[in-house]
Amino acid sequence: MKKFKFVVLLLLIVTSISITSACGKGNNNAGDQKKENGGAAGNLEGNIKVDGSSTVYPIMEAVVEDYGSKQPGVKVSVGSSGTGGGFEAFGAGETQLSDASRPIKKEEQATLKKNGIDYTEFRLAFDGISVVVNKDNDWVDHLTVEELSKMWLENGTVKKWSDVRKGWPDKEIKFYSPGTDSGTYDYFDEDILKKKPLVEGATLSEDDNVLVQGVNGDKNAIGFFGFAYYLENKDDLKVVPIDAGKGPVTPSHETIKSGEYTPLSRPLFVYASNSAVKKQKEVNDFLQFTLQNAGRLAEDVGYVSLPKEEYQKELDKLKAIK
Repeated sequence: MKKFKFVVLLLLIVTSISITSACGKGNNNAGDQKKENGGAAGNLEGNIKVDGSSTVYPIMEAVVEDYGSKQPGVKVSVGSSGTGGGFEAFGAGETQLSDASRPIKKEEQATLKKNGIDYTEFRLAFDGISVVVNKDNDWVDHLTVEELSKMWLENGTVKKWSDVRKGWPDKEIKFYSPGTDSGTYDYFDEDILKKKPLVEGATLSEDDNVLVQGVNGDKNAIGFFGFAYYLENKDDLKVVPIDAGKGPVTPSHETIKSGEYTPLSRPLFVYASNSAVKKQKEVNDFLQFTLQNAGRLAEDVGYVSLPKEEYQKELDKLKAIK
């Protein structure tokens, strides 16, 4: 009888230890999930609206896809109306986050201030605006910054390749440019055109895929857009090395990150409504997840990550809002 009681007692002890161990493992997993999510453990709900730069769009799209597996109750919609269009929606209070491929302008800041919207700027990655020509173009080996400017500036005449460099074809150049709401357009306008008029007759579009198709379909075409779109279509296009005075440099992860690819390397941003970060847990959690994973996901879609310590600085800015 004593032996039977001992066996029963032993079984109870073993069972208790097994249950405790299982619970402990469950708690550890929950802790890991909370850390990976950047704040919550998969139990948030809500809707987040993001709009803005088509250049930043591939990064944000990748973030949203990853975040959805962590927080399926949070629905994030991402638009790509261009940096300018994104700031318009942001200033009107229609979005909580705004993607941008250039810093916010003074007039956009004024609109936000007028509407009582405090905001914070966060850096996500680096980009190198890529100048591309048709893959069958066998005469352009590189362009100087001066030649690039000469091509794209309006001067009242029809632009031909032979106007750019002696010996090039006597054929009209077909231009494809991001639209005027694009941060890429603004950056090119400021750094290459020095705010002078873009060549007339250029095809402008906020959709980078339209530009890719245009250049791909015309041997005499030239265009420019974000580095990721070039990489995605590198089999169909030819990228043009740019010479800023120290020899031709081709855009790559290395030359963009080092700044060697100048003057067309630039940072990419997301702007956040401070009020939304404070009042909506899902916005804070999503933005924290974005900053924790932006480097990895930016590289995945063809852009260049910031140094790790820079992402920590951005996360510290987010914490300061709270």
